[in-house]
Amino acid sequence: IGVKIGSDCYIGSNVNITHSIIGDNNIIHQGASIGQDGFGFSMSPEKHEKIPQVGRVIIENNIEIGSNCSIDRGSLQDTIIKNGTKIDNLVHIAHNTIMEPHVAIAAQVGFTGSTFIGKHVMIGGQAGVDAAKIGTHAIITAKAGVTKNVDDYQMVSGFPAWDHKKELKKEAFLRKKFV
Repeated sequence: IGVKIGSDCYIGSNVNITHSIIGDNNIIHQGASIGQDGFGFSMSPEKHEKIPQVGRVIIENNIEIGSNCSIDRGSLQDTIIKNGTKIDNLVHIAHNTIMEPHVAIAAQVGFTGSTFIGKHVMIGGQAGVDAAKIGTHAIITAKAGVTKNVDDYQMVSGFPAWDHKKELKKEAFLRKKFV
């Protein structure tokens, strides 16, 4: 439903694509799901009402998407992944997320809806990002839990994620004190 795919794309077996525009020279590995509804519900004391998801997924050019990734369509606006981004296996990108060009994401990373990722960001495996704005050239280390915005060129780690040097000092103190 509503899919356009550009030229010179490789799409692996068991890939599901709906409500998406995919540019040129992209690689989508086995088992990826692109364009399905996100987790959009209005909560009330009686029940959870599904919010219609009417956006799309826009995947620009020269992007690689690993196996078994899940990229939700936007709820009211589009989910957008811009040129040159590389996404490892088992990554979840929720509705309305926008990724600027040349982002690199390791395996098992998850993004909640309406997250913004700046240009040339690197994100380590098993990190989680909760509706934050991540600045240009920022680095999020493996297993970090990002709950606040990250500045341009900042490196963060830990949970909740904060300046990486502070996290290293905290860990050194705790290990010296308690180990």
